[in-house]
Parts: sequence; C-alpha cells; structure tokens
Amino acid sequence: MIRMYAIYKGLQKPLVYKGFKGKFIGWGIGSLALGLVGGGLTGALTNMYLGGTIAVIAIAGGLTFTFYRQKDGLHDKTRHKGVFIHPLHLKKNYADPSP
Repeated sequence: MIRMYAIYKGLQKPLVYKGFKGKFIGWGIGSLALGLVGGGLTGALTNMYLGGTIAVIAIAGGLTFTFYRQKDGLHDKTRHKGVFIHPLHLKKNYADPSP
C-alpha cells in the first residue's frame, strides 16, 4: 500500500515574524533591547518619565529604521557604477648577485 505525504515546500523561504524577515528579526530584537536598556539607565539616573520617553523613542526609531532597511532586501549590496583602476604595487624580488 502506497501512502502519500505532503512535502513542505517552504524550506527555501526566509523566516518571517511580525513582518520582519530573516536577519532583520535580529535587528528588531536588538533595537528593542537597546531601547529598553537605554531607557532603563536614563530612568535610573535621571527621571522615570524621561527614561520612559527615551525608551519609547529609541524602540520606535530602531524598529522604523529596521523596517526601512528591510525594503532594500535581505542581501542588499552596494553596486557602484563606473570603471575602477586598482594600482599594482608589485616589487620584483631579485636575488642579490654579490657574494
């Protein structure tokens, strides 16, 4: 008797969580952590309300930056147009003929 099983075809797709894909999930978690730590330190050293405000602004700014960087793609590369000439700095290594 032959059994048919469905094949999972999503193995080549990037991981997606809350709209963030692949490496940008880590960027989002990093911006959350840095915002919380920065806001917590500011709140502990100065004022609780200032720390909360800084935490919210840092988290929102970090997630917005991450979201806009994600629009460039997972493998964003700088592509320069033009001709590049790399100078050669080769030295000839001759053996010393004198004894």
